[in-house]
Amino acid sequence: MRFLLYNIRYAAGIGKEIHFPFPYSGYFKKNNKNLLKIAAFIKKMNPDIIGLVEVDSGSFRAGHRNQAELIAEKTGCTHVYQSKYGETSFLNFVPLLNCQGNAFLTNQKIHAENFHYFDNGVKKMVMELELEECNIFLVHLSLKFRHRQHQLVDLYSIIKESKKPVILAGDFNSFWGTKELDLFLAATGLKNANVENMPSHPSRAPRRILDFILHSPEIKITNFEVPQVKFSDHVPLICDFEINT
Repeated sequence: MRFLLYNIRYAAGIGKEIHFPFPYSGYFKKNNKNLLKIAAFIKKMNPDIIGLVEVDSGSFRAGHRNQAELIAEKTGCTHVYQSKYGETSFLNFVPLLNCQGNAFLTNQKIHAENFHYFDNGVKKMVMELELEECNIFLVHLSLKFRHRQHQLVDLYSIIKESKKPVILAGDFNSFWGTKELDLFLAATGLKNANVENMPSHPSRAPRRILDFILHSPEIKITNFEVPQVKFSDHVPLICDFEINT
């Protein structure tokens, strides 16, 4: 089975265009052209499960189309989307921000979908997808170190309830390096699929390890790669895996 993780930055792109005519103005521009490039790349990689971080659910910049839905149509997958903010967050009522979230896409049978929420941070949502042989969690952790540490404690409580092998993936914003996760990995028993610590950010010259695919010991990683594509400020992670039952 193949899993692809990608922070697509709402398909806003990179380079000069995102900062013209003023810094980060690209977040307010229509982005369908770049989204189609992302969709074509994902289709070419032929993943069975896709975790997308920073997805637009249908604002003006996305042409009022859910980006996950569009990619799902191009790849023949089912999609599940959810806002990344807390259920009671005022950001759910702010234009543009209320269209920002994360998504799963898959060609596998979905047994259940669940949404958990952190107690700390602005980006509170944890998405869970239950498949036949495993549970997959998708996160986008806080930019603040203190909040990230609290969120990891919450993640431990969420993951330990799983009755199936687990994959935990997402943008962890681990600006202090992989050591941020040492205690979490020791407590959960999860392994890092990226054994060579290949960086994923920024895509123009990756030097930070911000994105992770973590997995239960029962899951065997048979291939791991970090394609050097530049459709977002992050590069994607791809891993092929088998589940030892």
